[in-house]
Amino acid sequence: MAMLLALSACGQRPAEDRDPDKLTVVATVFPAYDFARAAGGDLAEVQLLLPPGTESHSYEPTPADILAVQDCDLFLYLGGESDTWVETILESVDLRGESLRMVDCVPLLEEETVEGMESYEDGHDHEHDHSEAPGLGEVVGYDEHVWTSPQNAAAITRAIGDTLAALDPANAGTYAANAEDYAARIEKLDQEFADFFAGAGDRTIVFGDRFPLRYFAEEFDIDYYAAFPGCSTQTEPSAATIAFLTDKVRQEHIPTVWYIEFSNHLVADSIAESAGVRTAMFHTCHNVSAADLEAGATYVSLMEQNLETLREYL
Repeated sequence: MAMLLALSACGQRPAEDRDPDKLTVVATVFPAYDFARAAGGDLAEVQLLLPPGTESHSYEPTPADILAVQDCDLFLYLGGESDTWVETILESVDLRGESLRMVDCVPLLEEETVEGMESYEDGHDHEHDHSEAPGLGEVVGYDEHVWTSPQNAAAITRAIGDTLAALDPANAGTYAANAEDYAARIEKLDQEFADFFAGAGDRTIVFGDRFPLRYFAEEFDIDYYAAFPGCSTQTEPSAATIAFLTDKVRQEHIPTVWYIEFSNHLVADSIAESAGVRTAMFHTCHNVSAADLEAGATYVSLMEQNLETLREYL
């Protein structure tokens, strides 16, 4: 670790080039990055550690990433299974600033494998008997995708604002106002989702993909079926799983098979083709593309896009 830090020193922005009047914040995933830049406003420099388009479950930090985490005023990370690499960093360096885990900001739900889903134990995929519904009712630990519920997203934004205020008491009022303003925008969107689902005839959705939307589904009382749990590393479901999901789409007249961002959506395409329905993407906001980041995408803009897609495809 010491060697990596020494070799990477030339790749980091020199401390003297940083604005001494601004807090430095490093966030591992896009939601934390977005909430922090909203709460910090002009008073904080916020860095997204996860490169655009990168899958956090397989991410490996660079030496430069390690230095950024060590030297920032506030380090924001998820705290779930996909962040196990973060714990390695935190055990290896002395943080100059503070850290905040998103999973500590809201009540947690257990991740689960529902009927028809490929199951896994302790975060690792495993073989199972496909003669019965795979993994029905199996609990595999806490779900880390807490931000997918807009209510949680608003709470996390306020928590980040409180933390920034504690780090910079002279500007505490500004951080609080910024965080409250963004949280209010999220809550307005949350009400729009609630109004939409209140008028929806059927709240059953099928994902030919991982399902990292447990909190979203719980908040809006959505029944779901999917190929894999939210943190699964599998990409090829069994024939039994595909057959189950295809039959579910046909039997319940479900008009759309969904997939998530950065997916090759081959499984969703296969199910949809067999059932004679459409496919659509639901953006989980876990990360964004370089183009989206450059265009100024936010949690709110991505979730507004999801709402419009739901109106068209659900």
